[in-house]
Amino acid sequence: MVLFLIEQFLGSINLFEEYTVDTKTKSAIERQLGIIGEAVKRIKDIDNQELIRFHSDIIGFRNILIHNYDGIDDSIVWAIIKEDLTALKEEVSKKLELE
Repeated sequence: MVLFLIEQFLGSINLFEEYTVDTKTKSAIERQLGIIGEAVKRIKDIDNQELIRFHSDIIGFRNILIHNYDGIDDSIVWAIIKEDLTALKEEVSKKLELE
């Protein structure tokens, strides 16, 4: 659900420059990424075997989002949106199919 919310929040934003000036979208997406990180962290605490491949990166970025409000790098968030979310969605879907 969270991954789909990020896609909805992006809407028609296709360029990094558009993303950086849309503070509502940035805030909403950062919040959802934090939720993803917290969920992965909780899964790790319960069952380390059920983690996705790049769980440590997700948890690490969650920590940056939570503890470094003024230091969030828009280019990193944009790279996650454009490069990592599709892979994450595919991996989560596969794990859900196995259950």
